[in-house]
Amino acid sequence: MATQTKKTQPASSAPASTAATPVSERAVARTGDKDAPLKEDIRLLGRLLGHVLREQEGEEVFQVVETIRQTAVRFRRESDAQSGAELNKLLKKLTRDQTNAVVRAFSYFSHLANIAEDQHHNRRRRAHLLAGSAPQRGSIAFALSRLDEAGVSGGAVRQFFKDALISPVLTAHPTEVQRKSILDAEREIARLLAERDLPLTHRELARNTALLHACVTTLWQTRMLRYSKLTVADEIENALSYYRITFLRELPALYDDIQSEIAAHYPRQAMAEAEMPTFLQMGSWIGGDRDGNPNVNADTMQHALMRHSTAIFDFYLDEVHTLGAELSISTLLVAVNPEVQALADASPDRSGHRSDEPYRRALIGLYARLAATARTLGTAHVLRQEVGAAAPYEDAAEFTRDLQTIADSLAAHHAAALVKPRLAALKRASEIFGFHLATLDMRQSSDVHERVITELFRRADVERDYAALSEEAKVELLLAEVARPRLLFSPYISYTAETDSELAILRAAHDIRQRYGARAIRNYIISHTETVSDLLEVLLLQKETGLMRLDRGNDGNDGADGMAATMELMVIPLFETIPDLRCAADIMERFMSLPAVRELIRRQGDLQEVMLGYSDSNKDGGFLTSNWELYKAELRLVDLFDRMQVKLRLFHGRGGTVGRGGGPSYEAILAQPAGTVNGQIRLTEQGEIIASKFSNPEIGRRNLELLVAATLEASLAPHGGEGRQAKRIAGFEKVMEELSERAYRAYRHLVYDTPGFTDYFFAATPIAEIAELNIGSRPASRKASRRIEDLRAIPWGFSWGQCRLLLPGWYGFGSAVLSWLDEAGDAKEQKKRLGMLRAMHKEWPFFATLLSNMDMVLAKTDLAVASRYAELVADKRLRNAIFKRIVDEHGRAVECVGLITGARERLAGNPLLARSIKNRFAYLDPLNHLQVELIKRHRAAAAEGRSLDERVRRGIHLSINGIAAGLRNTG
Repeated sequence: MATQTKKTQPASSAPASTAATPVSERAVARTGDKDAPLKEDIRLLGRLLGHVLREQEGEEVFQVVETIRQTAVRFRRESDAQSGAELNKLLKKLTRDQTNAVVRAFSYFSHLANIAEDQHHNRRRRAHLLAGSAPQRGSIAFALSRLDEAGVSGGAVRQFFKDALISPVLTAHPTEVQRKSILDAEREIARLLAERDLPLTHRELARNTALLHACVTTLWQTRMLRYSKLTVADEIENALSYYRITFLRELPALYDDIQSEIAAHYPRQAMAEAEMPTFLQMGSWIGGDRDGNPNVNADTMQHALMRHSTAIFDFYLDEVHTLGAELSISTLLVAVNPEVQALADASPDRSGHRSDEPYRRALIGLYARLAATARTLGTAHVLRQEVGAAAPYEDAAEFTRDLQTIADSLAAHHAAALVKPRLAALKRASEIFGFHLATLDMRQSSDVHERVITELFRRADVERDYAALSEEAKVELLLAEVARPRLLFSPYISYTAETDSELAILRAAHDIRQRYGARAIRNYIISHTETVSDLLEVLLLQKETGLMRLDRGNDGNDGADGMAATMELMVIPLFETIPDLRCAADIMERFMSLPAVRELIRRQGDLQEVMLGYSDSNKDGGFLTSNWELYKAELRLVDLFDRMQVKLRLFHGRGGTVGRGGGPSYEAILAQPAGTVNGQIRLTEQGEIIASKFSNPEIGRRNLELLVAATLEASLAPHGGEGRQAKRIAGFEKVMEELSERAYRAYRHLVYDTPGFTDYFFAATPIAEIAELNIGSRPASRKASRRIEDLRAIPWGFSWGQCRLLLPGWYGFGSAVLSWLDEAGDAKEQKKRLGMLRAMHKEWPFFATLLSNMDMVLAKTDLAVASRYAELVADKRLRNAIFKRIVDEHGRAVECVGLITGARERLAGNPLLARSIKNRFAYLDPLNHLQVELIKRHRAAAAEGRSLDERVRRGIHLSINGIAAGLRNTG
């Protein structure tokens, strides 16, 4: 907040002689510290927040907040026990209204600090580029340089881009605690902060500061929380905002950058704009993922595609309109290609004022056709009325061809310079986004499919109780039924609501593909895949709903082996739990060995996708075992797919927090086992991580580039998988197997085998209060129970983050390492084993990334704060027993990370992040302490049957928002 309490000078004050020098440059010149501009921005935003607090809440509240801030900073930075006691006393004395004001103030400071940090990342990256520094890790330039040094040919790079598919998939998993209104205001603050890096006059600087003040005021007067639960439609609109902010413009621009970098590194292999395929595409689960979400149905999916389509048509129409204003070329001065003239002649524009301006007339025709197409596909309102009627486009490819026609004519008549500014990016956008914007995935749980199939078989008098059959009998029956041309479904029979709904959503998928194109929906993900029949059931459901076309061979065989079919949706298994991951390769081998299935895969280009779940495997087996079982599953799948000559595409179900597969995407992709990437990768982007990565266009562009660069390196860079290095890795893997077994036992013993642990978890974390937050359209638990097994992995991890333990990101590691070292016996053997662990950290990207992520989690863990949450557990014996085990294991984890890495402090290799965490903790501490106090009041009222105070509930939810913002990757 404010750094002064009296006579605070206006933040805009600056000597006139220096005002034209960018604020950031002045800060660096004054201190010699490259991070000085970040500190300057945080001070400015904190000062403005203090001004707003005083204006809105009065001097008394301002002074209370300032006193708490100063005491918390002193307590955190000086470890002063007296300051800690003083802080507790201050917080307990707050009135209910003061409490909410304090919570809001500290929450907004976390938000503003995030904005300043993101802006500083942009600033430092730009400084590197301006200085002509060597390419930074994670850039396309760095990746190509590394490949060039490794002897990878330009032809191989060119082929990579022709064959690749890289797809970030946005999901609506409920950890996004921000309202869109808040995000919009914060984006404007980010823009204004960036503006301060330009040379500004004193008047311009004053105006900028005034606008920042206004934005912070807007934040303060805007409701931070949602009062009503999010609907799926709300989640769709939230996701679309990131397309408008980032994806629609930054994705085409990134393609352009990649072409330029390839031309610079491999001049002979330069790719023309038309040659670069659409290898980077967006995906979405929002509106198609119905696993555990009763609010998703056929109507929701149709609505999702309609909104997707409306968003992309709004963009196309606006760009074509602007392009028409820009291309004022006259045939009195220059000729045009006949094809453009034909477009102009076909245009509904008959104005004599534009008779000599064929490009404008052609674009008016394109606009009219786009408007007609948009209306055909469900857009209710086109912003600018077209000049006249025109036929809609058959598909997006036809629109792209028209844009290419215009580009070709410009290039042929000395106007190639006019293609680059807008037309090239628009054409690239049309190739990337089509008329569908993003590929919508479908997902449902295998047990739902089984119930639907059971009913269809029973009502068709084919099999009375399909669910009771053995696995072998199920497979035989399903294959036979898929091969038969008749349907099980009858329009003259009534089915359960669940069966009707499931069939309706598959029929909707067929309709959507017809309307919006095949890329609109092309994947069907099966949660909890445990058997081959789980996959075959979805094949049969596709046949029942028109998504599979049967062809007959000439051999007269009516059995499954004689079937030839084309499947519209790729059936994708999701292996989530530890047992599922261990069985993944066996299930896929049996599935792909079926002749009918192998033919289906051949028809989909000898490509098959497999999804791996990071969240449930972690909740099931802990951090170390989850990562190791994922790694092993990938190796086994690579070996299987190589043997069967099928290309493997892995879909990584990563969450935001490290316990759910989070952490830096670049390092995570490079740490994948050899052969698992090969130009094919999809990965989920979830919760508040979407806002963190993509709410700022420049940050968003950088994150997309990181994804491409990592995939490029992981696919083409030598892995050292032969000879001595292969033996070395095999030795590392043997050690990991032993460590994983020990970590698994330690984790399971605490979470699943300790009596009362569930009670401890529900009392010592704000899980119940998180479930009340309106942060998603799906429930926090799969079933109405308090069992950890039934709890969704997302609120599980989110809760541990709120109480500052982040247990899913480290528990079990310390016990595993120390017990393995102790087992060695004598000191010499222990030293040898420790040397092996250090070699693993130095030489094996998988292990190095695992430790790096754990190091970050441990840096964010705070046992002192967590002990306050433990006090919420009424049973003192249970509280002390479990919390002591957690504290002891934390100590072991910290000790082992230090032993292996050699670092005495957390994040020694990332001082910027370490500084960031340390600085923001002083502002998080009051939020945590207040959250505990508010939870006590809330639960006490509920236990006593008193009416719940809405201000207390609101305070809890505000604190959840602020803590999540301060920790950043929490969900």
